[in-house]
Amino acid sequence: MVEGLHIKKMTTQGPDLQQNYFKTHFSQLPEPRRMTKGNIKYSLEEILFLTISAVISGCGTWISIEEFGELKINWLRKFYPYKNGTPSHDAISDLFSILDSKLFGECFMNWTKSIADITDSEVVAFDGKTIKGVGSTDKKFPLHIVTAFCTKNKISLGQVSVEDKSNEIVAIPKLLDLLTLKGCIVTTDAMGCQKKIAEKIIEKKADYILQVKDNQKELKEQIEKLFSLHTNRLLASEDDCGHGRIEKRICEVINDLRFLDGKEAWKDLRSVVRITSEREMKATGVKSTEFRYYISSIPDNPHKINTSIRSHWGIENNLHWNLDVIFNEDGQLKRKGNSAENFNIINKVALGLIENETTKKKSKPLKRLNALLNDEYREKIMKV
Repeated sequence: MVEGLHIKKMTTQGPDLQQNYFKTHFSQLPEPRRMTKGNIKYSLEEILFLTISAVISGCGTWISIEEFGELKINWLRKFYPYKNGTPSHDAISDLFSILDSKLFGECFMNWTKSIADITDSEVVAFDGKTIKGVGSTDKKFPLHIVTAFCTKNKISLGQVSVEDKSNEIVAIPKLLDLLTLKGCIVTTDAMGCQKKIAEKIIEKKADYILQVKDNQKELKEQIEKLFSLHTNRLLASEDDCGHGRIEKRICEVINDLRFLDGKEAWKDLRSVVRITSEREMKATGVKSTEFRYYISSIPDNPHKINTSIRSHWGIENNLHWNLDVIFNEDGQLKRKGNSAENFNIINKVALGLIENETTKKKSKPLKRLNALLNDEYREKIMKV
């Protein structure tokens, strides 16, 4: 039996559940302002609750969060005192610029665990995203964040920030150390195809499917040669007619690796995989064929491997796309201190809560609009 992550069904239970949700996971954050400001008018929990509420309701800038707070002060006081009213955009920005991103990320991961159950074999995709609008005097590089994403439940499990994409090789093992992945299937793009990463995944009692490209040129050539010589293959295929094209994906698996040189260096390597994508554009009739290669610790299940490889792209379609298009992350110039990384966590919390609200069969933008206009629906999303 292979285990994975499954979202718990949570019911609305009023302020007590809200207190548990925030106090259990986010109130553990140390107050960062004590060393810099003696008079704190707004508690850390008040600002966090305001910010998450506002982002769920469609806000994406410090000014819009301030405006949301002023308009929704009576609703906010159902949950926290806000004795001094709601904070200004400068006060919110100042807090997130000095809030420890690593500790905030740990609270985020603890929150994820609190809404996750164990179920059968889930794909956890690891991939990085650069926030293009970010740059500052103290960080001269765009912010690049590597995220672990449960593709079925569409929820981020954790993240690590790095200087650029090449540092994903270092970030992925660090992120693996932070997560419980027993029984999951870990997928990465070619950047994550490293011997130490494969070994770390096995140490976490998970399986891996790692894409092989020219950064592992010799391995790729070996796999191509194996497929040219080996006729004993396990096969699975599936058809897809969406996005203006007809696509057939053929998954071929070879688990006889006697002639694969250097296989011992890859921990628990059990199979090599070739995915053949045959596409035809509906509008033009233009056809194309693409081959992609992978290594895996899964020995003899081409259907599972094929499905898992396809699921990997959920991190692009369901996380990165949502952050870019719906949350407009790249267009938000949060350059001060830790603001960009902390707001990325806020966005992921908001996205996870919106995904987990299924009573309204609406798009995410419409859910956010409903949350802005309807206090009761906002409470339902936030489980308060």
